[in-house]
Amino acid sequence: MAIEIMTEFADLTGLSQDGKPPRRYLWTDAFAVCNFLELYRQTGDDKYKDLALLLVDQVHNILGRHREDDSRTGWISGLDGEDGQMHPTKGGLRIGKEMNERGPSDHFNEGLEWDRDGQYYHYLTKWMHALNRVSRVTADTTYNKWAIELAKTVHAGFVYVPFSGSQKRMYWKMSIDLSRPLVPSMGQHDPLDGFITYNQLQLYAADDSGKTPVPDLSKEITDMENICGGNSWVTDDPLGIGGLLCDAYKVAQLIVSKNFEQTDLLETLLDASLEGLVSYSRTSPLNLPADYRLAFREFGLSIGIRAVGRLKELIEDKPGVFRNRHLLHTHIEDLMRYTSIIETIENFWLERTSRETNSWTDHCDINMVMLATSLSPDGFLTL
Repeated sequence: MAIEIMTEFADLTGLSQDGKPPRRYLWTDAFAVCNFLELYRQTGDDKYKDLALLLVDQVHNILGRHREDDSRTGWISGLDGEDGQMHPTKGGLRIGKEMNERGPSDHFNEGLEWDRDGQYYHYLTKWMHALNRVSRVTADTTYNKWAIELAKTVHAGFVYVPFSGSQKRMYWKMSIDLSRPLVPSMGQHDPLDGFITYNQLQLYAADDSGKTPVPDLSKEITDMENICGGNSWVTDDPLGIGGLLCDAYKVAQLIVSKNFEQTDLLETLLDASLEGLVSYSRTSPLNLPADYRLAFREFGLSIGIRAVGRLKELIEDKPGVFRNRHLLHTHIEDLMRYTSIIETIENFWLERTSRETNSWTDHCDINMVMLATSLSPDGFLTL
């Protein structure tokens, strides 16, 4: 089923040879890269690895450049020619929305802002993860170096000091050139995403440090750790809960690597996830008809719950690595009671009638890709 979905996605969005113009969107494409890598791992067929690499190239050459309807041209970074190709993430990456970004003098419209281009931090961290996965699968460190260059660029753009001597914060959405905030509030989980992803990139870079020098993310990691301090991660949003569970599994993998000191974060994330799941389940949102649901947000939850099973196996396989192992086991058992949600979500959206509704077709690309991730999640979940 995942092969069928991802093959259709390739055809629909300009990755196949049928001549369709590419249709790129950063969040969707980050998951798609991971899915193609997982299909390559499972089948050994090079065509899936080739699709992953082609998708990376398209994203960089489309979302790393200014829009066709923009007066500006070339790479967002301002680099020219060969330099731009060698450092395609140096200026960040556009979201890929249909409408151009809001101009400096344009009135802010909250509803319209969702449809406008710019840069989202939480999309960028997903792309960093995808690039890191490509490096690990292909053993080509170039992709992780691009991820680190992206991390440094967007960190400098999104993180700011509100006033002298105060705690640093983050913007939620920035302009295409990272020169001004488009939405100044801070995303609840953005600093957490950054902290974990930077550690992931740094770990891989450290493993490869004997070959070529790479930029160091220690300063950025410290910034994110400080911004995270005292924050509550609890949410009743299904995509947010799923993200916390995926983060918990990533943290566990970092702990196993012995290069991650914040071991208490794992328990914190499991606590927050369980509280959110209890709250989410009370309202029975999965009983609503398709028109009142967003598939990709629900798939975020099912992917996260799949991560719980893998987390359980990891802790059982490496019992001496984890402190408070018995407490972690209790949390995991409580979370495992919600595993039936996976089947409920997947079976509902695999029904043809559910996929004929506007709530599916209006977000078809992202829904397809995240369904495939839910069905076959290891390409995304594994560091």
